[in-house]
Amino acid sequence: MAQDQEHFRDSIGTVKDDGKRAWVFPKKPSGKFYKYREYVSYFLLAFLFAAPFVKINGNQFLMFNVLERRFNIFGLPFWPQDFYLFVIVMIIGVVFVSLFTVAFGRIFCGWICPQTIFMEMVFRKIEYWIDGDRGAQIKLDRQPWNADKIRKRTTKWIVFFIISFLIANVFLAYLIGSDTLIRYIVDGPLQHVSTLVSLLIFTAVFYFVFAWFREQVCIIACPYGRMQGVLLDNKSIVVAYDHKRGEAENGRKKFRKNEDRQALGFGDCIDCFQCVNVCPTGIDIRNGTQLECVNCTACIDECDIIMEKVDLPKGLIRYASEDEIEKKDKFRFTPRLKGYTAVLTILTGIFIGMLFLRNDLEADILRLPGQLYEHKEGNIISNVYTYKLLNKTTKEVNDVHFELLSHKGTVKLVRNRDFNVPAQGLAEGTLFVEINNAAIESDKEKVRIGVYSGDELIETTSTAFLAPRSYK
Repeated sequence: MAQDQEHFRDSIGTVKDDGKRAWVFPKKPSGKFYKYREYVSYFLLAFLFAAPFVKINGNQFLMFNVLERRFNIFGLPFWPQDFYLFVIVMIIGVVFVSLFTVAFGRIFCGWICPQTIFMEMVFRKIEYWIDGDRGAQIKLDRQPWNADKIRKRTTKWIVFFIISFLIANVFLAYLIGSDTLIRYIVDGPLQHVSTLVSLLIFTAVFYFVFAWFREQVCIIACPYGRMQGVLLDNKSIVVAYDHKRGEAENGRKKFRKNEDRQALGFGDCIDCFQCVNVCPTGIDIRNGTQLECVNCTACIDECDIIMEKVDLPKGLIRYASEDEIEKKDKFRFTPRLKGYTAVLTILTGIFIGMLFLRNDLEADILRLPGQLYEHKEGNIISNVYTYKLLNKTTKEVNDVHFELLSHKGTVKLVRNRDFNVPAQGLAEGTLFVEINNAAIESDKEKVRIGVYSGDELIETTSTAFLAPRSYK
């Protein structure tokens, strides 16, 4: 009997016993939490579509240009030389999500994840508008291909494709920059065929995900569902069915008017299956926490509506921990949560400190490969170097020159004059460092060079200086 009750854990909810896909036709949700999710979703959608076109100090608010290895996060530019900062940001993100998963389960998936927001708040709404609610969708799916079905399917697929194309354009703006995307649009698609092909590939991927793959992304493709099983414990707040109240001594029972369920030993669950019908992943939350549950709260709202209709207390399905249901224990800040919080605080502090120490101009000065020192008149030792100056700002750095800080000597540029470093650009060239042998203490000296803009020291860097052994 126990094995039969746990049978649902042997396969995912969207696969039938014969191995074929079980299509999910969720009932249109409504209720308090759904309204809150709509507000959050519309705000995030507005942010998602606006972020590539908002600029701070000339920098795109968010950009992830993998091809040119340029990233903007909240208006701060990050270059390949800043990759360590980008890694720390990613680690902070993982720890942050892990902390909230331990505390509140898969709340990220139900409220913030772009896949859920687009699926439930955009594509599902269009589907309800064209195909109707759950019953109408099931009827349409089963009916033969007649004029009505062809019209609805064609309309839906065209609208889905247009929205997928729009999402692909925004996605491209994050990758190549909004200015570049707008310029490509003004030039015309035939002037940038390779970009058009990439855009159509992105469109096809989004269309495939939202028109066909759908909830399978959350169940099969996304690793977060598996991660949830590792992070959750009995103290985590999740969307939970109160089996103590719902089952009582004799289990569930269909509702009958004027019947004293409590006296008969039946729980408050009237076995209406509305929590199952409204679930976007097709699971029965009454079986407990499952891989497929994305904490979307649709079952909470639907159950509260049913409880209100049959004059029973709300909250049969609610945000609660297993310990709260079993032992009436309220949520506590456990040592495990304190550990995650401490790690997150330390990482955030390190990241903020590194941001303050980060320079707007980065200098790399390296000895020219294969070149030894040169002995010049006046007992001068000369080494040749290549330099690269990366300007991370949106303003040009003017009148740049080098000075030797650690030793008495000179720095000579091949171009023999001050130069400018373009905004968000690179300046490179060759220079000579000349030091009197009296100031050299070893055959491989460490020298420090300052980079100046006019009279202002804007960066310092170190490099190796070779000299004859006899001059130690």
